[in-house]
Amino acid sequence: MTITSETYTASLNTLPPVVRQITVFKGDPDSPFLAPRGVWLHTNGLIVADTGQNRVFIWNKIPGTEYATADVVLGQLDTTDTGRNSGSGVTSHTLQYPSGVWSDGTRLIVADAWNHRVLIWNSFPTTHGQAADVVLGQPDFEQNQPNVMGIGSIPSAQSLHWPYGVFSDGKSLWIADTGNRRVLFFEEIPTQNFTAASGVIGKPAFNVRDYENHEPIWPYSVRLNEAGSLIIADTQYYRVLLWNRWQDAPLKPADVIIGQPDFDANGMNQFSLIPKQNSLSWTYDAFFYKNGLFVADTGNSRLLWFEKVPTHNAAPADNLIGHLNFATGSENSNSRYGTEHQLYWPFSLSVAGSWMGVADTGNHRIMLYELNDPA
Repeated sequence: MTITSETYTASLNTLPPVVRQITVFKGDPDSPFLAPRGVWLHTNGLIVADTGQNRVFIWNKIPGTEYATADVVLGQLDTTDTGRNSGSGVTSHTLQYPSGVWSDGTRLIVADAWNHRVLIWNSFPTTHGQAADVVLGQPDFEQNQPNVMGIGSIPSAQSLHWPYGVFSDGKSLWIADTGNRRVLFFEEIPTQNFTAASGVIGKPAFNVRDYENHEPIWPYSVRLNEAGSLIIADTQYYRVLLWNRWQDAPLKPADVIIGQPDFDANGMNQFSLIPKQNSLSWTYDAFFYKNGLFVADTGNSRLLWFEKVPTHNAAPADNLIGHLNFATGSENSNSRYGTEHQLYWPFSLSVAGSWMGVADTGNHRIMLYELNDPA
């Protein structure tokens, strides 16, 4: 289903300046999405982590219809199966609650969150159920315990616990190691299993589990822009942390906080009963676009748009998608069901060229926004 700017304007009364039209996409016609939490656009293609059904879908061309048959399905022995680890034991072919995805069109990286690992395909998958080439966080493809040794074990430079987010600039790799309350940095995308990280953001050492308010408390995603700025969606403290230079992130607290006035503030919507122009609730992702920034304000079921990357704490957003105004926060506020302009817990964002993909998780769909040039 595609909605033009005229239709969108008529239904919303105001068209966010970055949106030209919208396509509502619900996945494969024979096996539609269930709570997708990851989305990635690359060149002309679309990748979706169909989280609730333990699969990753690949479309080699961005769909223009409400349903489209996937070119590749990963994580299951049969493309319509949905069980954790394909209903059997963990292997190089299986997935359990996949979340963040990244690709440059050549390689594919998937945060296989509940297997406590990250999978890497060195060449872009072309066949259903294709095995991954590299596993991070585990010594091999047949193990899947948190921090290798199980719940309560101490993390290391090689281990992971609920890794929900991944990002690369094509050379280096960042992993949001959410359960260990840190982000791991790899100077080069690993080519060997169980590779140790080069650095850590949010902890003074790899084996530290305690945390301070100025550190990422529950980092869910990590992103960079071409200028070298880094952002971490810090879900549990309802904020996004921004470093002007990614190289500074392991060394010092963030330069700017989006959603809170300071590091000690941690209230949902800044302890307000209703959301504000500068508040957040359960923030799971953010993504740079042009000179600005989109934030998935997940708990408020909206996307916030900042025309310029904020330079001071608790900066107000310039616009939003998903609600008529900044004071509305409930999901699908005008209807029990999702419409083309309402969102229900958007978890993930991805922008490529003039397109933005949004994992509209609570509505079990992907929203594909064609963007105007904000300049």
